[in-house]
Amino acid sequence: MLNNWKSVWITGASSGIGYSLAKILANSGSLVAVSARRKDKLIELGSLNDNIIPIDLDVGDVAQVKDKYNEIVEKFDDGIDLVILNAGVSKLFSVEDIEDRYNDIINTMEINYFGVINCLTAIIPDMIKRGKGHIAIVASIAGYRGLPNSIAYSPTKAALINLADILKSELTHYGIEVSIINPGFVDTEATKVNNFKMPNLVSTDYAAKKIIQGLNKVKYEIHFPFLLSFKLKLMRLLPHKLYFYIIKKFIWKKTSR
Repeated sequence: MLNNWKSVWITGASSGIGYSLAKILANSGSLVAVSARRKDKLIELGSLNDNIIPIDLDVGDVAQVKDKYNEIVEKFDDGIDLVILNAGVSKLFSVEDIEDRYNDIINTMEINYFGVINCLTAIIPDMIKRGKGHIAIVASIAGYRGLPNSIAYSPTKAALINLADILKSELTHYGIEVSIINPGFVDTEATKVNNFKMPNLVSTDYAAKKIIQGLNKVKYEIHFPFLLSFKLKLMRLLPHKLYFYIIKKFIWKKTSR
């Protein structure tokens, strides 16, 4: 078992990174509650290992989250040791489509950001009461700076990175660990719709192993692949004028409508 995680809860586990994380952690001996909206995929995942407990859940519904959280906690003897808030959606389009895609922008924020907040409303009071626990939030290197075609997606990930800073600063003295996970491009259902070449694309198994390695070391930020994430980190330090020059010259290619 890794890092004595007897009990784990992973949201957004019906596919992608969450699916791979659940398999690795369950195989290591952890009892893993997995949640998502797609019940059939959760049942499929649960059939792979007796340590995996499927819980169908929409993180966008705060009332449902609180009800299901109680159901999840009942499965464990002493609460949840590690929670990985991984549920999210990715919708990429330009600002020219802001009127037509308004609902997509709102929905992305409701799932990616408020979905995490909804879960935290149940998790934090419980972990404070127990005086222990580890909260890991999956954001993205896309949250480091605003990127073209990402009016719906990047702001949600930037918000999560900021949120994690707040949680880390406020929860440490309660004995609660906090980690922020910033992957680059991972080969998932969400990224398969991207109509551009994704640099340094990695598999979900690679991503899951890097995440578990980082969590096992209780790292605050876990980011990968290194070369791509390092470049994006450097771009955060650039003066605005230079940053927008690079975006215009090398990244943003306006497509015809």
